[in-house]
Amino acid sequence: MLQKLKLNVQKKQKEYYSKKKYHHHLKTQVLVDKKTNKIIRTAFTREHNHDFNLFKKSKLRLNPKIQLLGDLGYVGMDKYHKNNLLPHKKKKGKKLSIEQKKENKELGKVRITVEHTFAKMKRFKIFYYPYRNRRKRFALRFNLFAAIHNMQN
Repeated sequence: MLQKLKLNVQKKQKEYYSKKKYHHHLKTQVLVDKKTNKIIRTAFTREHNHDFNLFKKSKLRLNPKIQLLGDLGYVGMDKYHKNNLLPHKKKKGKKLSIEQKKENKELGKVRITVEHTFAKMKRFKIFYYPYRNRRKRFALRFNLFAAIHNMQN
């Protein structure tokens, strides 16, 4: 799951600027263990990269027995990891069946643990408000706070 953080606006930030959102962003990908709610792995990129591209660039090698849960931004993950669960996507001009809607709802109940993890990370106000420090050290700081989060769980 991904989290977008607003950055402090400065000069020479074109690579961090999102024309779609009109903000400067860093994108964070977090891998969370479902049972322990601990952060296992993080990856970072600029706003203009797609979620699935970030997954590919992170070169995450997992045991095939591990089941990955993702959102619709990770369509195509089957080529990289066979054991995954993604929500059903509505096709153009068609509606989802009742069974597909139920499956999406059940999957959402499981994936909510990642959203709760992001909420706990936002308790550290450095991630709640626009990030005003050096972007080069953002990954270091995020990983340090992730370690604190893991120790609290």
